[in-house]
Amino acid sequence: MPELPEVEVTRRSFADRIAGAQVRALSLGKPLRWPLGCEPSSLAGRQVRSVARRGKYLLVHLDEGVLLLHLGMSGSLQFAPSLPPRGVHDHFELSTSHGVLRLHDPRRFGAVVYAPSLEDARVLKLLGGLGVEPLEIGFDAVSFHRALKLRRSAIKQVLLAGDIVVGVGNIYASEALFMSGIHPALRADRLSKPRAARLHAAIVSVLQRAVALGGSTLRDFSSAEGQSGYFQLDAMVYGREGRPCRVCGTPVKAMRQGQRSTFFCPACQKK
Repeated sequence: MPELPEVEVTRRSFADRIAGAQVRALSLGKPLRWPLGCEPSSLAGRQVRSVARRGKYLLVHLDEGVLLLHLGMSGSLQFAPSLPPRGVHDHFELSTSHGVLRLHDPRRFGAVVYAPSLEDARVLKLLGGLGVEPLEIGFDAVSFHRALKLRRSAIKQVLLAGDIVVGVGNIYASEALFMSGIHPALRADRLSKPRAARLHAAIVSVLQRAVALGGSTLRDFSSAEGQSGYFQLDAMVYGREGRPCRVCGTPVKAMRQGQRSTFFCPACQKK
């Protein structure tokens, strides 16, 4: 599933190129997760102002309204001056004066939703419960620790919930917990202030490194320019069950948490 780094890499790969473009047409394929929320023809003539990101959502700001795009579990965007005819898994296409933006989503868990403003009820429902952005100045160690003290669940699950800090998905939670030496099953409220500060710094470092490496391509992720990510090749524990820890040599272990695989080093990561 594309996580925050992959979505941010996608945004950066086409945001500047589509800015200022005039929408010529919007076309849809098979139904996605939620309905568009307007007649596709009503967006013709609108101008693309900018492309932002909130959590795993891309926000294509128009001169009137905003398009929210979510890549779901298997989605990816392409943006090019022209593209070949749509295939069976191409379910959204925005034709503009600068090029064509297309969503390819074999599993159709992605979404494209139009709203007249960010204050619209549909936007608030999707974005209102999201936590602090980890790569922005509002994510500070003191507030992070204070929020963790209110949670009795395992720290890995708290990170994945996304209501304290948004976008720390499965891969990057495992990596940040390893970097900070914290066992993924440790209860969040038992983290001391110094350990929470180490985890805070690790989250920022891991996500920044992932963005710099183009995200992770485990199956079919690619940026809007068709580039794969390489973070998975740099991972310390994720996907390395049974292989030696890159720090101490102890075999990496895996366990299930909330139906997701968690990878950790039993020697480096303590409760």
